Amino acid sequence: MLISKTTLMPKILRPLAVTLLAVSAIGVFISAQQPVFRTGARMVSVYSTVTDTNGRLVPDLTKNDFDIFDNGQPQPVALFDASIQPITVVVMLDTSASMTANLELLKAAAAQFLIRLLPADKARVGAFNDKIQISARFTSDRDDLIAELGSLDFGNPTRLYDAIAVSLDALENIEGRRVILVFTDGDDTASSISMGKIVDRARAEDTMIYAIGLQSDFFNGQRRIRTRPDRGLRKLAEETGGGYFELEKTGELGPTFTRVAQELHSQYLLGFAPPVLDGKVHKLELRVRKTGMQVRARKSYLATPDVTTDAGKRD
Repeated sequence: MLISKTTLMPKILRPLAVTLLAVSAIGVFISAQQPVFRTGARMVSVYSTVTDTNGRLVPDLTKNDFDIFDNGQPQPVALFDASIQPITVVVMLDTSASMTANLELLKAAAAQFLIRLLPADKARVGAFNDKIQISARFTSDRDDLIAELGSLDFGNPTRLYDAIAVSLDALENIEGRRVILVFTDGDDTASSISMGKIVDRARAEDTMIYAIGLQSDFFNGQRRIRTRPDRGLRKLAEETGGGYFELEKTGELGPTFTRVAQELHSQYLLGFAPPVLDGKVHKLELRVRKTGMQVRARKSYLATPDVTTDAGKRD
């Protein structure tokens, strides 16, 4: 069930979820073949998405196609894996007043992401407006997750950064790949935490943030208003190695949520031993040697000696 900071939300009747049999079959095979990488305190993991000039995902690169730079200095690639890595993800949706007319479309689009989760993946779903809701536990049961979408409530202000902070709280003790997928159609209007602090925390906790923004029109009771998603979303995605998608039409919601699922299951894992552990923020740059390729990866990491990153490990 969805838990608010102040109230316990009743769980509505579970809707029928569409099951993708082909995806499930592939996921079971991948899960069975999935290697487990346990990188010690002196290993920095870098997940990357590589696309060609047409925006298509590039699936066939090797270790020798990549170069990693730490504060401008090249580093030997000590870990490389191109197989699908399991994820633990929080899906956090804006259900403020501006989304009222499009709320059912948003839920349907989010369901497109959830039904593409693989058996080794786990998720929680949540919503934010003047309050913040989040489901009670991480689960790989896609039917349960889709049912939770029906319990999402709506309100007026937009506590975007507070909601991301709650998502980080949920992921704090999770081992392995941590991801937040957040959607909004407007600016943050009521959070107590700043975007800068969210960036710092996501960096320190090695959490990837994907953001989907929608330009929308709604009537506020007096006039029609055109909204644009918060400008900080792009920075959050770029800094953490996720993706940012800004949409103009609600018809793009479903394909975009689907695209995020595809990207998360098509990323390369690289790792390197940091040259120094000085407790400072280090700039990261990942390059692909082949021409015409675009690569997204996190831009920095915190070089603390007591941080352990387990890539691909699960509870």
